[in-house]
Amino acid sequence: MEKKSYNKLTTEEERVIIHKGTETPFSGKYNDFFEKGSYYCKRCNALLYRSDDKFASSCGWPSFDDEIKGAVKKQKDVDGRRTEILCANCGAHLGHIFEGEKLTDKNVRHCVNSISLVFVPDKKEPHTAKAYFAGGCFWGVEYFFEHKDGVISAISGYMGGSMPNPSYRDVTHGDTGHLEVVEVTYDPTKVDYEELAKYFFEIHDPTQVDGQGPDIGEQYISAVFYKNDDEKKIVYKLIDILATKGYKIVTKVLPTGTFWKAEEYHQDYYDKKKQQPYCHVYKKKF
Repeated sequence: MEKKSYNKLTTEEERVIIHKGTETPFSGKYNDFFEKGSYYCKRCNALLYRSDDKFASSCGWPSFDDEIKGAVKKQKDVDGRRTEILCANCGAHLGHIFEGEKLTDKNVRHCVNSISLVFVPDKKEPHTAKAYFAGGCFWGVEYFFEHKDGVISAISGYMGGSMPNPSYRDVTHGDTGHLEVVEVTYDPTKVDYEELAKYFFEIHDPTQVDGQGPDIGEQYISAVFYKNDDEKKIVYKLIDILATKGYKIVTKVLPTGTFWKAEEYHQDYYDKKKQQPYCHVYKKKF
């Protein structure tokens, strides 16, 4: 029969988990600990408990009033009085179970040694933020941002005008006040706003007054739409830096308005066509 392989334990972990010892009360890392997540066996990684079943008992050890079904084995302790609880998968000593204390509605307390457990936090949705940039035809701006590390999505749309829910035809007539804008959703833990703003200035020509490349018209001008004063300050700081490098920046810095998503055929245009942008190229400026 193949011998099962378990995690290597320290001397203190072996004292509790293998030789059925007990850690000093109030000393365990999970005693006064109530983050959302799951608790696994230190010896074999089997799932044992959920944080929803953990409660404050003031006994000095982590306490649970329920376990994962079938995960915990119960047997009479060697002292003949208490009931020992063990990992059903590997037999690791967890602690003891007590009933009738009326500490929770389930009236059960699994008194577990922290050293017998490994906590894994629940996965959280990544915190996201949005940024809005206009740099000519939104196809090219969207393309470059979609391929930028830390960016979750880039969506082509319209912003800055007065007409609600404008169509592409409305905007191309040039009398709605809208610009072709890309909404960039990003993970701030991977890329910050300043890096995105720098990238924006490097993927188009922020010195062109009347549009971008061959695309001429008010809807194609360069602009950054800021959501707060911090973003506004960052954009002006970058413009000042570029000015010291000889660039005459004409990019407008405007407060955000309502973002209207463009028609579906505009989304992921270059990826769908398997083409490269014709009027946007990356040029390092910072």
